[in-house]
Amino acid sequence: MLRKDKEHAVAEMAERLRASDTLILADYRGLSVSELDDVRTKILEHGARFTVVKNTLTKRAAEEAGLDTLTALLDGPTAIAFVGDGDMVGVAKTLNETARRTKILSIKGGILEGVPMEAAQVVELASLPPTDVLRGQVLGVIVGPLTSIVGLFAAPVQDFVGLLDARVEQLGGQDAAAESVEEEEAPATPSDGTPPEASAETSEDTADEAAEETKEEE
Repeated sequence: MLRKDKEHAVAEMAERLRASDTLILADYRGLSVSELDDVRTKILEHGARFTVVKNTLTKRAAEEAGLDTLTALLDGPTAIAFVGDGDMVGVAKTLNETARRTKILSIKGGILEGVPMEAAQVVELASLPPTDVLRGQVLGVIVGPLTSIVGLFAAPVQDFVGLLDARVEQLGGQDAAAESVEEEEAPATPSDGTPPEASAETSEDTADEAAEETKEEE
């Protein structure tokens, strides 16, 4: 391979490594071509790709991608499962089942969200529920405290309307009580409809006129 081609291959591999959230490496030595194709097909069904790689170029690509921990796994025949938006649990299950069934393929380890995984940890990953179920369980933990609120909205409509009516009546009673208090505190209005202030002023004027008439008579 020409140097230019090698550089292109390294750059392309580095990009694939960066774009993959999960990487699982396996030693495929001893598998037949048909068995290897079968593993590829099953992993492809989980939204990932299983590719045989060249260790030398992949080490350079791993260093370029900032995945130095990956280089320790690049020893002997190596194939990598590149998992981006696919089902990482499904991929791990496929590789683990293939290893158990054939007694040939062996899991080396991998990287999950930038964190190195040993072979035993990949097996543990394979024991988890499918990714969609796992996401549902995580979502359940997150929204669990909201179930009581959801229950309120799930109540029968007539019950909800009844609660609103009761609240309106309660507020109406409070407003009526407030108006009653205001009426009690307000000064009484004379029966002739004259405001209290005007009535007081009229009484004072009448008293002054009576006093003036008395002086004139004297």
